[in-house]
Amino acid sequence: MRDHAPHDPFERRPGRGERGPRVFAPGDLKLLMLSMLAEQPGHGYDLIRQIEGLFDGSYSPSPGVIYPTLNFLEEAELISGQIQGSKRLYVITEVGRQSLAEQAVALDGVRMRIELSKRALRGHDRPPEINEAVGNLRHALHMHSGRWTPEEIERVRGLLNDTARAIASGPTDSVQEKTP
Repeated sequence: MRDHAPHDPFERRPGRGERGPRVFAPGDLKLLMLSMLAEQPGHGYDLIRQIEGLFDGSYSPSPGVIYPTLNFLEEAELISGQIQGSKRLYVITEVGRQSLAEQAVALDGVRMRIELSKRALRGHDRPPEINEAVGNLRHALHMHSGRWTPEEIERVRGLLNDTARAIASGPTDSVQEKTP
């Protein structure tokens, strides 16, 4: 017989978050590829190699991910593809540059997540206690839905970005001194 104790809203459900690290959040790859094409025109294969380089070789996107993303960007008129022999050379459009400028903060977030993903892909995976805390955070954000004033959005955004930066930068000297 099961115990019917009240459900702890922060209790981690077994099996959640057990897969390998997700490399890109929704929209991240589109924004990253747009920024790469803003730096220089390229072919799909070039973008695959550039992204692989960002991850120090620990991740390489498949053509099955890259080419549909390029098609989406082209249909959205953010890039244009020009036939060059048997390949297409992709170039950012003025609309794409404007979109990229409007998403500068989001692009910074993409780059921060790439750094975090690189660590996870190299085998520095999170201990179960950290996975539990991440689940708690997701639950708290889910429970908060519907009460997002502009002030609250900025408050929570600041807290989350400050925390992400602190985690990404690693332990501080004061923390290292306390550790035996």
